[in-house]
Amino acid sequence: MKIQPGVSAIVTGGASGLGEASARILAAEGAKVTLFDLNEQRGQEIAAEIGGHFVKVNVADEQSVDAGFASARAAHGQERVMVSCAGIGWAEKTAGRKRDTGEIVTHSVDGFSMVININLIGTFMCMSKSAAGMMTLEPVDGESRGVVINTASVAAVDGQIGQLAYSASKGGIVAMTLPAARDLAREGIRVLTILPGFFETPIYDSLPPHVRTALEAHTVFPARFGRAEEYGNFVMSLIGNDYINGEHIRLDAAARMPPR
Repeated sequence: MKIQPGVSAIVTGGASGLGEASARILAAEGAKVTLFDLNEQRGQEIAAEIGGHFVKVNVADEQSVDAGFASARAAHGQERVMVSCAGIGWAEKTAGRKRDTGEIVTHSVDGFSMVININLIGTFMCMSKSAAGMMTLEPVDGESRGVVINTASVAAVDGQIGQLAYSASKGGIVAMTLPAARDLAREGIRVLTILPGFFETPIYDSLPPHVRTALEAHTVFPARFGRAEEYGNFVMSLIGNDYINGEHIRLDAAARMPPR
């Protein structure tokens, strides 16, 4: 599906990192982009810069998501492109011992639920509600009504120590990809998932230099963290190739995450 001037697109997590890069590249190609994010100040700034629209949305809250779609569609019409980048990280072992006392503790149930609600259920809600809206559109070129691109992580398959909740949430996104593509095939709506590796995003900004260096060592080529615009460019490639559907694709410089 080609991005025609004025086509409507929504990007969750659009106020930073991979979402911001995707929003900027979509806008540069002529799309009218709505950003969903909780960071209202940054989101408004980016929306103004790209001629887009911002809505403060909590992707884990259905009422907030519904209000976001209503605002986006009032501003730009029904979207044909849905890119989900909103998510959080989390570090906690399945069970472990406290370093100071040796007390055995289990993973926080509330923490696990929060990660699942934001990363997995948030992605599911945006995908489902966007697809329902796309179904009201006429196909482009007699074939495609739209495309949904979700963001998982290489942690979905290479989960490290302490990534139980995060890996579960991202693995769920991967697992949704093919059945969702099959569900929506008759409607001309494609579903794809990107599994990014180590990227220059806010999640990694707070890492000590030696930790970044250790992670970087696991990339093969290029031997560096990915750039957010490389993710955005890949989003555009997937949108433009109608024969890619139902796939989850690593974007990671051939990196494989070690246990820790």
